[in-house]
Amino acid sequence: QVQLVESGGGLVQPGGSLRLSCVASGSAFSFSTMGWYRQPPGKERGLVARITRGGSTNYDDSVKGRFTISRDNAKNTVYLQMINLKGDDTAVYYCALFTIGGTTYWGKGTPVTVSS
Repeated sequence: QVQLVESGGGLVQPGGSLRLSCVASGSAFSFSTMGWYRQPPGKERGLVARITRGGSTNYDDSVKGRFTISRDNAKNTVYLQMINLKGDDTAVYYCALFTIGGTTYWGKGTPVTVSS
């Protein structure tokens, strides 16, 4: 069983930065694709960024050039560095782990609020 715990969310002013972290339990992390998703208030959850076990990344167009996903397999941790934050980035951010067997695990989320 995999557990994912996100941290690093909070209140930030427009133009500010945050770094989210997600720590995974168990031994599946280094073999799995990891992703960050977000759910803005009143909207559906959607992909922010994803990183494969080999380090290949892809991003939603709305965050390209501002967000960077990275992983540290030794620490079972995936990060999301966010800069130049905007009001539209306000959402609950979720970490996801996709196993090679096709199972998806989700964290409970960390809220990010961008407001002056």
